[in-house]
Amino acid sequence: MSGSDTSLRLDKWLWFARFFKTRAMATRAIAGGRFRLDGEVMSKPHRAAVIGQTLTFAQGANIRVIRIVALGSRRGPASEAMLLYKDLAPLQPKLTKTTAHDPDFEAREKGAGRPTKRERRLTKRLKPGL
Repeated sequence: MSGSDTSLRLDKWLWFARFFKTRAMATRAIAGGRFRLDGEVMSKPHRAAVIGQTLTFAQGANIRVIRIVALGSRRGPASEAMLLYKDLAPLQPKLTKTTAHDPDFEAREKGAGRPTKRERRLTKRLKPGL
């Protein structure tokens, strides 16, 4: 670390905590401006991460709300990385492919072939937003 044990670059901390596969990916994500540090929008990867700060960001389809508990000194195993933060976001149920999008009107029997043009139009009318 750069002479101080009380803070660490945010991109480096995100990499240590295993939120990103590489430090460059963490830097790009922060520079995109979609991170909040204690409620303040930030876009500088060199901002200091300090114990007790709250970090909010989108990771995939989930919104992560993380409180920094420790800074860490290396990128270790996942069990060690989980000790660096406390997840404050409520658990969200994981959507599987079938629960995310499986309306009954689109179900077809196996071997029924492709839908006709008329069947496609009828199905399209039933879909919301189309």
